[in-house]
Order: sequence, then C-alpha cells, then structure tokens
Amino acid sequence: MPDTYDFIVTGAGSAGCAIAGRLAESGQYRVLLLEAGPPDKNPWIHIPLGYAKTYVDPSLNWMFETEPQPQMQNRRLYLPRGKTLGGSSSINGMVYIRGHHADYDEWRQRGCTGWDWDSVLPYFKKAENQARGENAYHGTGGPLHVNDQSEKGELSEAMLEACQQAGIPANPDFNGPNQEGCGYYQTTTNNKRRWSAAKAYLSNPPPNLTIQTNAHATKVVIKNGRATGVEYQSPAGRQVSEARYEVIVSGGAYGSPQLLQLSGLGPAQHLQDMGIDVVRDMPAVGSNLHDHFNTTASWRCSKPITLNELNNSKLRQVAAGIRYALFRTGPMASNGITAGVFTRSDMRLERPDIQINLFEWSTKERSRDGVIPHPFPGFTMTPVHLRPDGRGTVRLGSPDPFAWPAVLFDYLKTDYDIQAALAGLRLVRKIAEQPALRPYVVSEIFPGVDLQNDDDLLDYVRRTGVSNQHPTSSCAMGNGPNTVVDPRLRVHGVAGLRVADASIMPVVVGGNTNAPTIMIGEKAAAMILEDAKAGTPGMAA
Repeated sequence: MPDTYDFIVTGAGSAGCAIAGRLAESGQYRVLLLEAGPPDKNPWIHIPLGYAKTYVDPSLNWMFETEPQPQMQNRRLYLPRGKTLGGSSSINGMVYIRGHHADYDEWRQRGCTGWDWDSVLPYFKKAENQARGENAYHGTGGPLHVNDQSEKGELSEAMLEACQQAGIPANPDFNGPNQEGCGYYQTTTNNKRRWSAAKAYLSNPPPNLTIQTNAHATKVVIKNGRATGVEYQSPAGRQVSEARYEVIVSGGAYGSPQLLQLSGLGPAQHLQDMGIDVVRDMPAVGSNLHDHFNTTASWRCSKPITLNELNNSKLRQVAAGIRYALFRTGPMASNGITAGVFTRSDMRLERPDIQINLFEWSTKERSRDGVIPHPFPGFTMTPVHLRPDGRGTVRLGSPDPFAWPAVLFDYLKTDYDIQAALAGLRLVRKIAEQPALRPYVVSEIFPGVDLQNDDDLLDYVRRTGVSNQHPTSSCAMGNGPNTVVDPRLRVHGVAGLRVADASIMPVVVGGNTNAPTIMIGEKAAAMILEDAKAGTPGMAA
C-alpha cells in the first residue's frame, strides 16, 4: 500500500525546502519532501569558493544544455542546476539580491493580487537573519543567514571606486530603499560557510517531515481532476505516495514544467507527440521562459592579487586550505563575487536593467567542461541584461522522465535586447578606463581592443553570451490562458496541486533569483496553511 501524507513536495530546492520546513514545523501535518539528488554532504557545497567545483560536478548538478540557440550561432548553452538538498542554493554564488521594489508591483499589475512589494516584504523579512540587524527592510531571527562580505580586497575597492568615477553612485544596501548604484553584495553565508535553503529549513527536521533523497519524481498522479499523489523512482524502485491534501511541485523553472507535462498537463499537441495522455490542455506550461542574459569582459591584471593565482599554484591552494580550516579566513571564505552594480542601459528607463558583477578572476573557459582561469592575474566584469524581451520554452525532450528537458531561449530577438547588451559592454569598458582601475589594467582580454564597432561587438555577444542561470516564469502566475497557476499558486483546473518556485514569476525580477525564490516558498507555505486551517485545502483554481 502506498504511504499517505498530508502534503507532498517534489523538489528540495530553494522554495521546496522553505515549503516543507514551514508546513512541518507546526507538527500538525505529515509532509514528504522528495529530492532527486543526494544529501548535501559534499564538503565543496559548504565552502564558499567551492562552487567552482560544484558548477561541473554531475553528482550534484543536473548539467543541462539548451537546444541550439538560433540567435547565438546555434550554440548549446550550459545550464547548471542543483541536484542535491538545497537545489541550486547549494551550488550557486550565494549572492543575496531581492530585485527592484517595482518588479513586484508589476506582478500585481499583471493580476497577481497579494504579490506587490508591500505584500512580499514581510516574507523576505520572515526568512532573513540579517547580520546588520533589523530595520524597515530587513529581519532577524529567520532561518536564512545573510552576511556581509568576509574579504574585501584591494581589487574590489579599486573597481568600486572606478564605478563611482564613471558616474555610478555608491549604494550600501541593494536590498534597501534603492537598488541603483554600486557596492558590496551580501551573501547567504554563516560563519564563513554557505547557508543554503537546506541548511536554513532542514537542519533539524521534525519527526512529521520525511525527507527522501535520491527520489526522482516522475509523475503527479491525477484522478478525476485532482492530484492524489506522486510516482517517483528511488533506490528501492518505483514508488507511489499519496497526498491527503495537496501536491506541491517545486522543481524549478526547468523541472516543474517537465513534471507537469509528464503528468499530462501541458500543450496538448506536444504531449500527444510524446505519447503522453492529455489530462488538461495547458499551452502555458513550459512557455514564457524568462532569464537574464550574460556577457563578459575581462582584463589582465598588473598585480598578483586575483583568484587566478590560487588556481595556478598548488602551494597557494594548500596555504588557502589551511588558512580556511584553521581560521575561516582567506580566499576560500569568499564567494569571489564581492561587489556589483545596478544601473540603466538608457537613462530614460525607470529602473535598472543592467547588473554588473565584479569578479576577482578571469577565465578562458567556464562551461560544463570546467572553470579554467587564465595562467596570469586577471579580473572580469559581466554586464547582465536583467529585462530581456525574449521568451523561451521548456518542453519534453523525451517521454523518459530521466531525459533532459528541451530548453530554448529567445535571446537577442529584439533591438532593445541587442542595444542593452552593447550598452553593458561599453559601460564596463568605461569603468576599466577610470583612474582608480587604470594602474591594475595591463590589457583587455575579452572582447579585445580590436572589437570596437557595433557589428563586431554584437558578433562577440552572439559567440560568447550565456544564460545568467536565473530561469523563471515557465509556469507563470496570473489569470487567463497564458498562465499556469493563480495568485495562490493553485494550478488552473486541477484540485490539490500547486506550483511554488521561480517558475511562477510572471516576469523575472531585476536581480539574482535565489532570495525571491525562498520568499515564494515562505509565502506559498503560509497560503497552504491558511487554506488548510480554513478547511479548504487543495481547492481547484
């Protein structure tokens, strides 16, 4: 007989951990959390600089690739996603950014009642344990530790000074009253160690929470218009668990639409082509995929003060390891992305559409084949377009639930997307020319000084641009045929089923997506508990 729980959550990523932890903490409900990957015991997960290792570790990372991208010379783009407790919060860069306040007000304007800035701020604060203390924008006592940078090096100071010389104002808190400006990032770390969603919400699970790792959800069981359970593959073989109240799908922007489609919810013709029985024709499942677009500029540095030297010297690596083990200091205590910029590609825009990450390293390759720094000192600035027009799709690559989803972006489709990418490259070049950075610059590595006109720079962007690994919106929230869930995250037309992760964002926020995804998990759990208390759990949208 199948095991029966009150709630089943598929996917122990940033949102799934928050949902399962909050549903279980009252002690009233039996909760099953399914995670396809292993427990988060790999030591590189917990060392801040270790994400260079987990970035290409197939035991912890799905290591997806896209379909050939037509506007990008038909290249396949690498898509690392977490496959362990904590999901991508266990392999990401740990940068804590919420997005612009107006992003959430836009969600409300798109029909998502209860998701405006004033409504979501309490959930950001509820999740947070802010090292700087509590104020109007930040909370303390929450499970997610948010800390200042442990290492602020000479190069980061010079880059930030150069940003100000280029006309970008200083900003001490990107998550405070204003987003625009330049400054240091805060990180989801504690005691110089990564603080993933799994560490935040699953460190001391109550007895009514069952966490099943190496359990790959293959289908949501739907009977008579209601989700009744989940099929999954575990080391013991095929398993089925039943949900008395609800199934909550939290597989992320790629995994959630894939699981819904495998369960018969999606574009009818596509499901039929895959040999899957159509439970409900839902064209929006896997549509509207939205992600930030990343370009890169790198310089050779005149001083041996970058992270490249760590990679290129065994002696430095041993010294850094000892220093971290004994004192929790040195380069391994940092995420290497210490600072950044939020600005506008066109000053007529109302909110920032460009984010620039300031990296204290440079690489000749950063792909599924590995992160390979240059053999000399270098640093990088990555202009990220936060508000691209392009919308992509997530479809089944195969009816096999263990196959990769077929992911297609639509980058560089419009003139605005192209001009924003070019504006970002011009701006980082301007920053590198400022007096504060000039003594550190030997030469430009990428794009290279020979590339100056728009045509040459656009060719470079098409050859080298990548996803910024912030996919969202493939199960978009709202009302109407272009959405998948309502503002309470209930799947349209199916009782007992919700989706709660980054896939429900109506449009991607202007910044890193991990903090907003945890917020979504917090708010989803609160709504689920409200409905259960009211005696209406699992009502159809």
